[in-house]
Amino acid sequence: MKQHYDAIIIGGGASGLMCAIAAKRKNPRMSVAIIEKNDRVGKKLLSTGNGRCNLTNANVAPDKYVGNGAKKLVSAVLQKYNVQSLLDYFRALGLLTSKDSEGRYYPLSRQASTVLDVLRFNCEALGIEMICGEAVTKVAAEKGFSVTTKQNVYTAKKLVIAAGSPAAPKLGGSRSEALFLGHKAAPFSAALCPVTVRSDILKSLKGLRVQAEVKLESDKGVVKTERGEVQFNEDNLSGICVFDLSLFAKPDMRISLDLLPDISEKELYNILIKNKELFANHTIDNLLTGILQKRIAQAVLKSAGAKDFSRSCSTLGDGELGSIAKTAKSLCFTVTGNAGFDRAQACRGGVLCGQIDPVTMQSLLVKNLYFCGEALDVCGECGGYNLHFAFAGGIIAGESL
Repeated sequence: MKQHYDAIIIGGGASGLMCAIAAKRKNPRMSVAIIEKNDRVGKKLLSTGNGRCNLTNANVAPDKYVGNGAKKLVSAVLQKYNVQSLLDYFRALGLLTSKDSEGRYYPLSRQASTVLDVLRFNCEALGIEMICGEAVTKVAAEKGFSVTTKQNVYTAKKLVIAAGSPAAPKLGGSRSEALFLGHKAAPFSAALCPVTVRSDILKSLKGLRVQAEVKLESDKGVVKTERGEVQFNEDNLSGICVFDLSLFAKPDMRISLDLLPDISEKELYNILIKNKELFANHTIDNLLTGILQKRIAQAVLKSAGAKDFSRSCSTLGDGELGSIAKTAKSLCFTVTGNAGFDRAQACRGGVLCGQIDPVTMQSLLVKNLYFCGEALDVCGECGGYNLHFAFAGGIIAGESL
């Protein structure tokens, strides 16, 4: 194994693999090596999209991303590699894809392993060296670059940092701040993960799932609104819509669930008046029969102040019915934090985008140094947006080497 290369890429994930392939496709004579700390490349890629690899989305756009300067960088990346351009690139590598009803693109096989195999096979065919099982401990910029692992020291004319983030450590996620070579970076924080909340009713709902319109609210108003399935856990709310809210959620904000988004509060109030008559001799925990699942209905009643389930529906006053209708349209939980890196699909934080040339992904501070993927302060919503940025940014960095 040689130890000097034209280009070294630190990180064998989505962006690193694609970067290496793009570099060799453009310049076959270039010697390229990927250094990966895990025993194999692409470990985290295998878990994406619930094992199906949601690699891009028909709705990809800058407003799907957050981060310091992220929208400007993403906009430039998308100008060079939009959805169709990325799909065409994958097709040239041998991967066929298909789109679901939500606009998400997957490999035709619906297996993430297919995507990884295509990337690996192309790396092998192009003569890219994949050095696995070596964690980088130090990088230095001196007449090129030196990359130190516990086993070896490698040198290169050009260096790409595609080392990822601390998200999902069991799948190989780790901190990469030591590799940033003096660049300013936002601290990493878990994102696209369950949001921990505080509520008297949460434990009674553990294990249930509901469809709802979900709002993240601060004292200044609504921060973000999503719609989809919400899962109740012992100390958190989960589900794709909640994951997207986690990008913005901070302690003491509120998550509000509209359990009946297609019915207005006034319509629901009138329905409850009729139910009061229909179920007059039944206890009040039956008031929402035919509307909500039993445990959800009980939680709504408790939150609305109707806690005495021994009463009959006939005893409910108009004010109580109004409160129940309002609560069903706005069941609130107080944010305490999130479930952390172990359960995060991605991270906020990383190298600030303003230090990167958006046309080449090259550092504006250190010549011949490039960044791509999760090492940058760019985080997209669920649905293939992060993988699109990783793949597209990797291609641009590789073609610029």
